[in-house]
Amino acid sequence: MANHIMRSIIARHLINQVKDAPKVMHNLKIRYQSIQATKLVFSEYGEPEKVVKQEKENLEQLKPHEVIVKMLAAPVNPADINTIQGTYPTKPNLPAVGGNEGVGEVVSVGEEVKDFEKGDRVVPLKNSLGTWRTYAILSQNELFKIPKDVGLVEAATFTVNPATAYRMLKDFVELQEGDVVIQNGANSACGQYVIQLCKAWGLQSVNIIRDRPNLTELQSYLKALGANYVLTEEELRKTEIFKNKTIQKPKLALNCVGGKSATELMRQLCNGGTIVTYGGMAREPVTVAISALIFKDVNVRGFWMTRWSNQNFDSEQRYEMFEEILTLMQEGKLKGPSYEMVSFANYMEALKNTLNPKGMVGKKYILSFDE
Repeated sequence: MANHIMRSIIARHLINQVKDAPKVMHNLKIRYQSIQATKLVFSEYGEPEKVVKQEKENLEQLKPHEVIVKMLAAPVNPADINTIQGTYPTKPNLPAVGGNEGVGEVVSVGEEVKDFEKGDRVVPLKNSLGTWRTYAILSQNELFKIPKDVGLVEAATFTVNPATAYRMLKDFVELQEGDVVIQNGANSACGQYVIQLCKAWGLQSVNIIRDRPNLTELQSYLKALGANYVLTEEELRKTEIFKNKTIQKPKLALNCVGGKSATELMRQLCNGGTIVTYGGMAREPVTVAISALIFKDVNVRGFWMTRWSNQNFDSEQRYEMFEEILTLMQEGKLKGPSYEMVSFANYMEALKNTLNPKGMVGKKYILSFDE
C-alpha cells in the first residue's frame, strides 16, 4: 500500500512538471529577455566620435552551448580604433560592436555547458567578438577561464599584449639567458610586457622611448619593471654601450614605431640579428640600409598577433602560452600595463585618447562596467 501511494505521488509530481514545463520555459525566456545590454556599435567606418553609437538590446534566449557573460572591463586598443576607421585588415560585418578583448563574469550557462559555471571569470578567445557591451551571449568554445587571483587589468588585457610580447620573444630568435633584446615604444603596453618577460626569462632589455617632460619618472617606472637600460631615441644614436661592450649587441629588435627609429634599432643589431615589426606608430615606412642586408645579414620580419591567434586558435601551443603567462601573473612577475579606468558611460573619452598622434600617452584606457 505504501509503495502504491509513493508511486502515485511521484506520478502526480511528474505530470505537474510536464504541465508546468511550458510555463517554466516561458519564465526562462522572460528572464533572459529581461537582461538589457548596452553596446557600442558602428554601422559605418569613420572616426570613432562620429560613427560609434550607444545602443540597447534585449538578450535572446540562451542556447544549450552558450554562456551569458557580464563584462567587467574591456580595453580600448589602437587596433580597435583602426578597425572602426576601416584601416585595419580585419573588417567585421557591419553593424558591429567594438572591442576585441576584455574580461567578464559568467552569469548563466546553457544546459550543455560543462566547463563554465556561474561566477567564473572568462576572456574571449576569438577576435572581433565585440567586448564593448555590458552583457554578451557567447559560445562556450569562444571563452577561456581566468583564475580569480589574476588582477582585473591583467585579465582584461590578457589575450593581446602579453601574448604578442611572448610570441615575438619566442618565435623569431632562439634566445639564451643573458642575450640582449632592444625595442622601441618601450612604454607601450606590449613594451611593458616585453620588459617583464625578459626579466623573468633572464634576458637583458634595452628600451627606447621618446623624450618627454616626465622622462625621469617614466625611466624609473620601466626600470622598476625590470628594464636594464632605458634610453631616448637621441641617446641611442650617441650611446657607446654596445661599442665598448658594456652590453652585448642585441640579437633581436622589436619595432612598433617605424621610420628612423626602426633604422636605428637595426644599426645596433649584431651580425645575423633579427628585427620584428609589429606596429607603426610614426606612420613612416621601415627603411632597410643596404649595408644592413649585405654586411650584417639582418633578418627583417613582421608579426601580427591576430593572424597567429587565428592559425593557432585551438592549438596546444596557444594554451601552453596562456598557462605560462597566467603562472607569471599569479607569481607577481607579470603585471598589467599602466592604465586609466574610464566609466563605460564616458566611453568617448577612452576612444579619443587611445590614438594619441604624439605616441606619448604610455597608458592603456580600459572601459569599466561597474554600475
